[in-house]
Amino acid sequence: MKTICVLDYGVGNIRSVSNALAALGAKPDITRDPGRIAASDGMVLPGVGAFPSGMELLRQHGLVAEIHAYVRTGKPFLGICLGMQLLFDKGTEFGLNDGLSLVPGIVDRIPVRPEEGRLPHIAWTGIARNAALPNVMFAGLSDEQCRFYFVHSFTARDVPGEFVTGTVNYLGHQVIAAVQRGNVWGAQFHPEKSGPSGLRVLTNFIGQC
Repeated sequence: MKTICVLDYGVGNIRSVSNALAALGAKPDITRDPGRIAASDGMVLPGVGAFPSGMELLRQHGLVAEIHAYVRTGKPFLGICLGMQLLFDKGTEFGLNDGLSLVPGIVDRIPVRPEEGRLPHIAWTGIARNAALPNVMFAGLSDEQCRFYFVHSFTARDVPGEFVTGTVNYLGHQVIAAVQRGNVWGAQFHPEKSGPSGLRVLTNFIGQC
């Protein structure tokens, strides 16, 4: 049984991610303890909320260095929703703030104009996969099955194409939905709330551990 660290840094949505992992036969360990983090087979950084508060909580708990050390081991690492946004260099929500710099890019508000529609993007939305890249995250899913649940107002931009594994179109704006840089995965959508397709993504992640 694979032990997956679900990083406990004071944000919501940790329990639903843990329940999904357990349902798939993994052993979720909700923790911020360095020893338990190091002993895990994979790590998930979940999260809902704002970029600056997420980074501040990681710093308060001494977890920024722990995350970087974990990624250097080569073990699989998955950021979900806010957890994906924190992977990038900077975020502009409530001012310019440093991120984890695990994937190049800046997190900015989706540039939706009032006449186009409204934010946040709350919808089940189909993902266009990057066919030029090996895409383990979506393995076993057809194009029709690549529909996931999104809740967000911010998206990554200025991300090198070699790391972008999936995008969605929201009100005419291309939104980065998934990234991968080596052992670091990011999902802007919520796989734990996306039915069988989302569980398949988590199964694929567990399979890498």
